[in-house]
Amino acid sequence: MTKKQIFKLVLRWLLTVAMVAVGITHFTQPESFIAIVPEVLPFKRALVYVSGVAEIAGGLGLILPATRRMAAWGLIALYLAVFPANINMAINHLPLNGRPVEPWMLWARLPIQFLLIAAAYWYTRPEGGKVRAS
Repeated sequence: MTKKQIFKLVLRWLLTVAMVAVGITHFTQPESFIAIVPEVLPFKRALVYVSGVAEIAGGLGLILPATRRMAAWGLIALYLAVFPANINMAINHLPLNGRPVEPWMLWARLPIQFLLIAAAYWYTRPEGGKVRAS
């Protein structure tokens, strides 16, 4: 395995574990997530549960080659969908997991979403980088 392949493998497992773990916390600590859903959105608890399922499914989907590309696209959609909640946190200086956070830290979290999108995008490409003809 090349260094790039090893890095890609390790990153995929980090994303898998992180997405599953965070997805589970949507069910074990939903209030933390409900608190950051923008006020204009209805059914906050349902949105938190749906995003939790999406995180778990996306994370697990990265494991198998047959589901990896679809899971990666799903994670990209999820990261874009939850971005307003992260902006809401930064604008309104909302606590993170019920604990106050310095405003600069809330703003610093926003670019992380783009790094996650870039990481997930890496797994939307066919293995070996070759595009298959339909």
